[in-house]
Amino acid sequence: MTAPEQVAAGAAGALGVEVRATRRLAGGDLNDAYRLQLADGRPAFAKTAPDATPGTFAAEAAGLRWLAEPEAVALPAVLAVSDPPADRPSATPRLLVLSWIEEGAPGPGADEALGRGLALLHAAGATAHGAPAPGTPPADDDTPPLRLGPLLLPGTPADDWPQAYADGRLRPLARRAADAGVLPAGTAERIERVCGRLEHLAGPPEPPARLHGDLWSGNVLHDRRGRPVLVDPAAYGGHREVDLAMLRLFGTPSPRLLAAYHEADPLADGHEERVALWQLFPLLVHAVLFGGPYGAAVDRAARRYV
Repeated sequence: MTAPEQVAAGAAGALGVEVRATRRLAGGDLNDAYRLQLADGRPAFAKTAPDATPGTFAAEAAGLRWLAEPEAVALPAVLAVSDPPADRPSATPRLLVLSWIEEGAPGPGADEALGRGLALLHAAGATAHGAPAPGTPPADDDTPPLRLGPLLLPGTPADDWPQAYADGRLRPLARRAADAGVLPAGTAERIERVCGRLEHLAGPPEPPARLHGDLWSGNVLHDRRGRPVLVDPAAYGGHREVDLAMLRLFGTPSPRLLAAYHEADPLADGHEERVALWQLFPLLVHAVLFGGPYGAAVDRAARRYV
């Protein structure tokens, strides 16, 4: 079978509905995306990857369901998951099938709606800092990890955010990036110094927020009614400023969005000074996955806090 045929067969088996047509979509750094036309008339979205590791799509499905619980902001609905473990080989690919989002332009008040929605989502909370969404499948050590594409990071709950950020995010990624040779000289040592100062850098303690976890501008869509829709999460419990910092890493969110968030749930003093501190995490992820200029960007961010 061709790749589209495999996707159609896998989606049909997972959904229990015949797939009448399959069309490959452009874009995506880590996954292949398809638009499906189902026999019952519904369109659907499917994502897959030839090298997807077991648990990848089940974890994303768990994150989408968890983020949807507070009904704070729109997300695609999970229609089906085909994600067999490594010891159960399948002739069809691992994949995730979601409701189709018919995209449109942002409507009036979309920025404010997203700001308020994110504040409500974060306020819904999480069981612990660093813990992935409930329902995330475990890895080899029976602990559910945080999955970022092919990367698996510790999902062990932490007592506070500085511990979760240092031990579950920065240190493991810095080791991976240093081993891959993508960091400038001295950067790993600077990151370790940042980790040692996090209790003083992280601001006032906050309860764990319910985070999208990969909230760059490309993961914010708008439906035909102009409402914001969040996609492609890597959901976990953490500091709410992390999502907002990610929005500012590869784009410039509207001041109206940030003002609406702040009005709904004001951020702690000093939040502007912490933006690059939280951006260290996604920059390290990109350095490990893509190399290139991201190592230098990691170094620039780390230097601000040592």
